[in-house]
Amino acid sequence: MDIQKLIHEQVTTHPVVLYMKGTPQFPQCGYSANTANILRACGVTNLFSVNLLVEHEIREGIKEYASWPTIPLVFINGQFIGGADITRDLYQSGELQKMLATVPA
Repeated sequence: MDIQKLIHEQVTTHPVVLYMKGTPQFPQCGYSANTANILRACGVTNLFSVNLLVEHEIREGIKEYASWPTIPLVFINGQFIGGADITRDLYQSGELQKMLATVPA
């Protein structure tokens, strides 16, 4: 399958997607850990995560798909939200919680 099609399928079939280094249970970088913790603090229980340390093709493809050079990357309801700093800022302002309120449980 074309990597861009695979990524599109992932972000459009899962309400919340986190492309990260490691897994939410065992993150391999501080930014990924913080982002996973923020999503957990917002009550996200249906998180779909992709470990970009294992999925090398997706690691390169997601940067092109999102037009974003850094990891982690967060998608909500198929929309690219941002990386670690943007996710943190949205969380601190309460906007992330509002976005996640539209996610089916």
